[in-house]
Amino acid sequence: MHRQLDEAEPVVDRALVTETLVSTNPATGEEIWSGKTGDAAAEVAAARAAWPAWAAHSHAYRIEALRRFANVVRKKQDEFAELIAHETGKPFWEARTEVGAVVNKVEISVDAYAERSPQRKMEAALGNRIAVRHKPHGVLAVLGPYNFPAHLPNGHIVPALIAGNAVVFKPSEKTPATGEFLVRCFHEATIPDGVVRLLIGGPEQGRALAAQPGIDGLLFTGSARAGMALHKQFAETPQKILALELGGNNPLVVWHAKDVEAAATIAVQSAYLTAGQRCTAARRLIVEDGKEGPLLDAICATLDRVIVDHPFADPQPFMGPVIDNAAADHVQEQWLDLMMKGGKPLRRLDRPFEERPYLTPALIDVTEVKDRPDAEIFGPVLQVIRVKDFDAAIDEANNTRYGLAASLVGGTPELYDKFWANVRAGVINRNKPTNGAPSNAPFGGVGISGNHRPSAFYAADYSAYPVTSSEADRPRAAIGEGLRDPNMQED
Repeated sequence: MHRQLDEAEPVVDRALVTETLVSTNPATGEEIWSGKTGDAAAEVAAARAAWPAWAAHSHAYRIEALRRFANVVRKKQDEFAELIAHETGKPFWEARTEVGAVVNKVEISVDAYAERSPQRKMEAALGNRIAVRHKPHGVLAVLGPYNFPAHLPNGHIVPALIAGNAVVFKPSEKTPATGEFLVRCFHEATIPDGVVRLLIGGPEQGRALAAQPGIDGLLFTGSARAGMALHKQFAETPQKILALELGGNNPLVVWHAKDVEAAATIAVQSAYLTAGQRCTAARRLIVEDGKEGPLLDAICATLDRVIVDHPFADPQPFMGPVIDNAAADHVQEQWLDLMMKGGKPLRRLDRPFEERPYLTPALIDVTEVKDRPDAEIFGPVLQVIRVKDFDAAIDEANNTRYGLAASLVGGTPELYDKFWANVRAGVINRNKPTNGAPSNAPFGGVGISGNHRPSAFYAADYSAYPVTSSEADRPRAAIGEGLRDPNMQED
């Protein structure tokens, strides 16, 4: 897995040099992987060459190949989870759940393709038939994120392969080792090398891949800012599918919760799992002004017990570090901006080790902050907003350009109905965290959280396109109006 550069390589023009990408363990700073950046055009060309043979195989053949892939991952689950924990810094227990999701995605995608992309035949008049079948797009590019470097790109790749597409996958430059491991598992399952291609690189390689004329679409999970740039880039290529799964400034409303301890636990799970590096993490805690005291006390009591440590610590931590020092610095800058604007810290955001990207879980009251940034703070920061009534809570929940996840804890069934009907989000929960969406249901958001192409179970929808056919056993046609009678003479 670990490859060294040839130290004897001569110095030449930088434009001709293939750069090296290095991945380090955020918990320790140790280098765990290095590799040369790839060529987007070459990878797309390889995928295009391999795609026709893959698409020509039966649906059953492709499903069997993906089931072999699931078995390969199952056999390597501990090794895979250890790599994910080392490369992302997330606790080992959480990395194991991610590998489990990679395995489970295959059968979920098999069911989804059967439900969302079935072959249908309908009888029409005069013995004709209407047929609806689906075709793969061709070569799809997949750009993966670093927070779930195996599960989230796999959620695009597996449905795409089942549908008959070839894939060029560029993992995040922060988690290339996990991306390489994932692709190797596909190849070990005897899925042809050309059908799943790996492109190592950073933003430059990502932009190059998105710009390749040889791709038929791009499937992206990442920030709203990057998604907007891709949307502009694809504006003049409407024939190419573009599926954007972006971030969120997600509201968690706690309203008259009878079990305060349970509500506090849900808040902590929503905001701080994966050190807050989830697109569905709660960013804003909306509470009734004057009645928030017991809930905030319970949250703070839980935060005081949260273990922040390296992935393999004993006892296991609830949180590891964020992905790198640059990410930690950015979260700290956003935190300081909230304080400078009048935010009142309830639990401070601390940096226990300056040289490493560990952050402690933070809680801040921003009710009095004017011009609060509508931003996704991708780290362990939860903002408290006090409102006067439930209508104001809904207004505040919608006070964002994003629209990914929202949750109501407490309240009556009638209040939840009102919440569900009026809150703009693609995932709306009751008495559950904002994060942890099920893979056997659609997933995605509105606003700048996505472009209305839900992934998870509905990924089948953007992995193939429907073809409608009117069919008859023999040609039969007549023109009933608009023709002159051949037996009549013209004047």
